[in-house]
Amino acid sequence: MSTDPRFAEPTPFARLLYAHAISVAGDACLTVSLAGSLFFQSPASAAREKVLLYLLLTMAPFAIVAPILGPMLDRTRGGRRLLVVMSSAGRAVICLFMAMYVSDPAPEGLLVYPLAFGALVLAKGHSIAKSSLVPALVKSDDALVNANSRLALLSVIAATIGGLPAAGIQQLFGADWSLRVAAVVFAVAAVFATRIPKARVRGDEDPELQKLEEAEIHQPSILLAGSAMAVLRGAVGFLAFFVAFALKDDLLGLGVALAASAVGGFLGVVAAPVLRKSVREETILAGSLVLPAAFALLGTFFGDAFGFVVAAFALAVGAAAGRLGFDSVLQRDGPDAVRGRAFARFETRFQMVWVVGGVLGLLPVAEPIGLLVLAIVLGAAAFSYVAALRAANKRGLRTQLLPDSVDRAITRSRRQAVGKFRARFRKGSPQASAANEPPPTEPPVPPAPPA
Repeated sequence: MSTDPRFAEPTPFARLLYAHAISVAGDACLTVSLAGSLFFQSPASAAREKVLLYLLLTMAPFAIVAPILGPMLDRTRGGRRLLVVMSSAGRAVICLFMAMYVSDPAPEGLLVYPLAFGALVLAKGHSIAKSSLVPALVKSDDALVNANSRLALLSVIAATIGGLPAAGIQQLFGADWSLRVAAVVFAVAAVFATRIPKARVRGDEDPELQKLEEAEIHQPSILLAGSAMAVLRGAVGFLAFFVAFALKDDLLGLGVALAASAVGGFLGVVAAPVLRKSVREETILAGSLVLPAAFALLGTFFGDAFGFVVAAFALAVGAAAGRLGFDSVLQRDGPDAVRGRAFARFETRFQMVWVVGGVLGLLPVAEPIGLLVLAIVLGAAAFSYVAALRAANKRGLRTQLLPDSVDRAITRSRRQAVGKFRARFRKGSPQASAANEPPPTEPPVPPAPPA
């Protein structure tokens, strides 16, 4: 008797997909509530010093995520699923407390800031735990890019669905009620997260194996992919603030650039799994550097707002596709037992590079010069990435422990080669031919004469 697929039990990855989508909708509600109550109260022409302070504050959550939450994910049995549950439940509680103080003046109203910091820490922890869970919930390594793309695409849809009603509630009833709505959404996300199956961390029982897996994170494919992604994140930070200050007097051009960036990010998420059917993750990463470099160079000839629109669109496409490629490389080649802390470390580095890029974007330089420098940096990064990959492939793997997928493939190929060699040896060797021929018959011995 066949079962209707519409009523079939959700797959493990589908459970993660549902919980992540609801969590992103809650983040959108929280962001809209804070933006309408706190951040938009500052004048639009904020000084560069205030923007610089904001960039430095964005680094603060990673001081907790990298050294604390990352190792906790790897050392606690079921810690990744537990963090997904606790991050949603914790943000629900934080939103309820924020609703109590968001409309109060100082000094009570200042309590919103540490609460918002706690919500940001839990959001980063949720993102790292989600990325660490994906390899254990998909069928094969070839499905990683497609799985990451589905998560990113659903995040865009969920953010829109969650943000629009929260904006309406914030306008009609105030930020305290939109925060209560966010608390309800996060509570639902926590319930859905409890249905995610536990992912067993392999290699966490053997200390020697842990040391080998820790060293495996430093293999060339992961380090080079991390460097390429860091350049992309730095470029995104640079262009975001460079465009914001260059077009601060042209609101229409700034709005078109933001819209182009949003559309480019969506196209990058959609294009990555299609490209993965014919090319590897490393090729996607290299193309993610080449495409924005070419369009940034093209933008230098147009100038004004149109050049920024072209560069923002191409960079958004490259950053979105490159992020999916990097996540898939780390999930494919990174050992399971240290994957949580690896994601935490790389996220911290990416955020630092984004801040550095944003600081450079605050420098008052001419528009064509800024886009030209961006094109040169991205082009040089693409050339270095491809050259380093070729050099690493010629040297071969230099690590002590192979990832499970590579280890299985090499073991299977080795066994097949040995089997073919033995079969040929047995078929063509003289010993084998002699062994296969029937033994020679000796002439019968005549009986001895009678005495």
